[in-house]
Amino acid sequence: GQGQSLSETLVAFMVKAVVLDPKNDFNMDRILTEDDVQNLIQLCVTRLLDTTNPSLSTIKLQVYFDTNYANRAELLNEQQRVLEGKLAPLVRGITESGPRTQEEIEYVYQRIVTYVLLSSGLGSPTDIEAVREVTAALQSVFPQREMPTFISLSKKDKEQQLKDLTMLVTGIRLYNKECQKGGSGIDDLPAILNEAIPSATRTVDEHLNSCHLLVYQYTALLESMQEDPDRYPQLESFKLKEALFNVRQYEAFLCILLSDGITSAQEVESLNVQFEAAMTTLKNTPLFFELSKIWTSFQDEILLLSFLTYMTDDLQQFLEIQSQLFSEGMLTSLLEGVTVKSDEERIKETLETRVNASDFENQEWLFPENTENFDQLLIQYHGFCAHSIGVKGLILPGNPAIGVLKHKEKCYAFSSKEVAYIFAQDPDNFIQLNIEKAKEYAELIQLLELHHQFEDLVPHTEARNANKCVMKLPPKCDSGTQTDTHILPPTIVRSYEWNEWELRRKAIKLANLRRKLTHSMQTNLSHMRRENFTQAFLPKEADTQTKRDNSSNVPKPQIFLKGLRGGPSPTTHMVAVDLTRPIDET
Repeated sequence: GQGQSLSETLVAFMVKAVVLDPKNDFNMDRILTEDDVQNLIQLCVTRLLDTTNPSLSTIKLQVYFDTNYANRAELLNEQQRVLEGKLAPLVRGITESGPRTQEEIEYVYQRIVTYVLLSSGLGSPTDIEAVREVTAALQSVFPQREMPTFISLSKKDKEQQLKDLTMLVTGIRLYNKECQKGGSGIDDLPAILNEAIPSATRTVDEHLNSCHLLVYQYTALLESMQEDPDRYPQLESFKLKEALFNVRQYEAFLCILLSDGITSAQEVESLNVQFEAAMTTLKNTPLFFELSKIWTSFQDEILLLSFLTYMTDDLQQFLEIQSQLFSEGMLTSLLEGVTVKSDEERIKETLETRVNASDFENQEWLFPENTENFDQLLIQYHGFCAHSIGVKGLILPGNPAIGVLKHKEKCYAFSSKEVAYIFAQDPDNFIQLNIEKAKEYAELIQLLELHHQFEDLVPHTEARNANKCVMKLPPKCDSGTQTDTHILPPTIVRSYEWNEWELRRKAIKLANLRRKLTHSMQTNLSHMRRENFTQAFLPKEADTQTKRDNSSNVPKPQIFLKGLRGGPSPTTHMVAVDLTRPIDET
């Protein structure tokens, strides 16, 4: 109604933030009344329209990043899905058609050329030169006379052959471009990436440095205010805290983008080596498929780079409120006489101090020398100090070298040895303080990665206004548990035999006694006690009879006599015709 455009995700997050904030006094174990609903709506609208609140900017930043950011795999899969969706009508027109006349076959062949050009992303169908290059390359590997064979294939095989033809034609065009015999519409992606990626990462790095400076200044101001509350009467501490949370969240997202940029730079460096090697090898061996795959990876990196640049530029809008609330000149005047420390300097100050694990009997402390993969430990609160969040409302960098406390299978880091000792005295109390701080500042839920803390949030046990509460009955349900009798797959041993006599028969068969000799021996103890016998098989009489039948076949004589019946002449002339076949033909 006031001209503000808000997404449903942002509104839902704001509703959760308002309900969690203890100042608003929403009881989570009762159904909201009509007055509660109207109060909730009013509070949400007020916060959503407060453009001077850094907390709102942080929540908008978090919602924007969650709904727009995608990692490398997700982004490339989505791009592939979109491309396949755009080409789907063209693919159906090629694979489902059954051309019969020569004109129809030529039309389908031209559609294959269009598909190869669009799928490869190397040129436009309106570029006549690019279409000619694709047509010439396609005719070299798939001439039009092979169209009847293509038409006879199944739909799935046609789709696979279209993909194979695209890769072949792409490889041929790239090779021709390298040989300066074509390449219309093909940009020099390696050169573009080699220039653009360092520029993009440099931009992210510059934003990150500016962000770090604001973080250090806000932290120093907050620490100074807590030491001397009367020093800055004109400065609202809660706005400064919210500004600190805003910049810290912005810093976390920039670090993610910078990591993606570094990964892209490493990938492009590897692709450049592979591309040059493939081009060198291609002059001796036609590896067009490999060349096409490498070029597709270059295209993927271009897409990732454009997404990185877009996200970096778009995140800037959520930091504009910082310059409105705290100008550079204002910060400079406020910081006079205040020591501004960077995160690295704070960590260096505590490098020499470590927790003495022997001071705690029932606590487990982890150190680099006694913990495998210490650098890969999942530190709670995004690695920030577990004590300063709930107690001071500050986000200070944790130093794992001091000692990491393992409490209830979770790891916690601290900014100094002193606060580590304080936290270890009653960890559950400080963890609860951190949860309460996140209820007050809802943006901390994502910044400190506290989602698991609020999935099963324990409701208030007592409501302040008991007469207005409509208590919900605790949910109940029937449940059962079934235990499988046979949890392993059945195993049948085919060689098992239960019959004793069958086992004896197999044993005798294995013994092969006919080729063994039986030995007997008589001793003093066995003398005159029993008789011993030895049985031997006598040699058999063997006869051999050999019979061999042999025969030969000779040509059968066939002689015909002509003229025996006589003729018109009185004299009979007889002629003998010999039709007997030669011996070598029989």
